[in-house]
Amino acid sequence: MSLISSKILFVLAVPVLLMAQSAVEPSVIGAPAEAAAAAPAVVNAVPAGQTPLAGDPGSGQDKRIFGVLPNYRTADGTQPFRPITTKQKFTIATKDTFDYPSYVLAAAFSGISQVNNSNPSFGQGLKGYARRYASAVGDQDIGNFMTEAIYPSLLREDPRYFRKVHGSVSSRLFYAATRVFVTRTDAGTWRFNFSEFLGNGTVASIGNLYYPDARGFGPTMQRMGTQIGTDAISGVLKEFWPDIKRKLFHKSDSATAD
Repeated sequence: MSLISSKILFVLAVPVLLMAQSAVEPSVIGAPAEAAAAAPAVVNAVPAGQTPLAGDPGSGQDKRIFGVLPNYRTADGTQPFRPITTKQKFTIATKDTFDYPSYVLAAAFSGISQVNNSNPSFGQGLKGYARRYASAVGDQDIGNFMTEAIYPSLLREDPRYFRKVHGSVSSRLFYAATRVFVTRTDAGTWRFNFSEFLGNGTVASIGNLYYPDARGFGPTMQRMGTQIGTDAISGVLKEFWPDIKRKLFHKSDSATAD
């Protein structure tokens, strides 16, 4: 529970930072003519007919939030919908999974879990920490592939988070937090996010194999709910990261790919 609380406190700071800023930054649409002239070369860096993913040249989305949190699933919801291929869904899951900051974060949260003595049967010391770290990485990696690649491919759902971009902080916050319930299909229509719930339900069930202190229906549902809540928090960060970057670091959405 302490792990989730620390993440929630971090996310709650996002709208506070935004509301503390009174100035409205200029739109990226008003970019200099030189940047517009260079746009075709950027777009051509992506294979013809393929939708750019976050971090790709021309995507307008950073590959990481604060240079640490993977951001490969983010897309601009104000742009015309363009579907992605099954291969791209697995590309997103692979990048989210094997991006090195993910393992650094897993190490940090495993340390917090060790201090709180979560899953007591893991023990303490280096052996206990190793078991907690392996479990955290297992949850993370299996969850990424289940929710971003396998189920979206089988159910023809789009695993990306489509930013609302415009509107009040509260409306965008509500939109971001509720995308775990709603997703787009490969046809661009909106529907219930089956991949989110089935994917996290699957990884929570698999967790019964390596969480000896938390087996059974109740603990499984708790793990599933925790992961869905974490994904909701992730959606909030994805929604507001470009705003934070512009206001605090004076950089535009497409200024960097980091």
